[in-house]
Amino acid sequence: MDISAKMVADLRKQTSAGMMDCKKALAECEGDMSKAEDYLRTKGISKAASKSGRATANGLVESYIHPGGQVGVLLEINCETDFVARTDEFKSFVHDVAMHIAAVMPQSLDRDSVDAALVEKEAEIYRAQMKEEGKPDNIIDKIVQGKIDKFYSEVCLLEQTFVKDSDLTIQDLVKSKIGSLGENMEIKRFVRFQIGG
Repeated sequence: MDISAKMVADLRKQTSAGMMDCKKALAECEGDMSKAEDYLRTKGISKAASKSGRATANGLVESYIHPGGQVGVLLEINCETDFVARTDEFKSFVHDVAMHIAAVMPQSLDRDSVDAALVEKEAEIYRAQMKEEGKPDNIIDKIVQGKIDKFYSEVCLLEQTFVKDSDLTIQDLVKSKIGSLGENMEIKRFVRFQIGG
């Protein structure tokens, strides 16, 4: 059976599981949404949503220096217990996120941490471009909003496409780790250093 993007999106909305997890669940359950949801629950993947309010007082600080010594990253990711923080899976996850930051250069963690003045400046530039192209006034706002969403997906770590798996965003990756490790997790902060930058 063909699994449509809409089916994956609907299951993802219901379970908060990652895109690839939803696609796999639907494939395993021959497109049956109810069975796919149960499949995700038994695998623990849909746990992410239910764990989101729990305190994350443990975790790791990762330092990553890219080969050549020109780029470095300091990253803090928190989880609920020291037990999970010491697992190889959690350590590997934190390392992967640090390498992603070194490679993709996010400017902020999420939309809330982007300077509002910068967003407004981008919106003004996009509006001017649309007027210059002769776009009708009634659709300019929709086009500008689409361009602002794309801007966020480029500068916000949680919205960026994961460098090691183009089917996942960093937020999807976090949710999948919450599901597989059974604890709430949160990327707290990061700093990226670059020689001459």
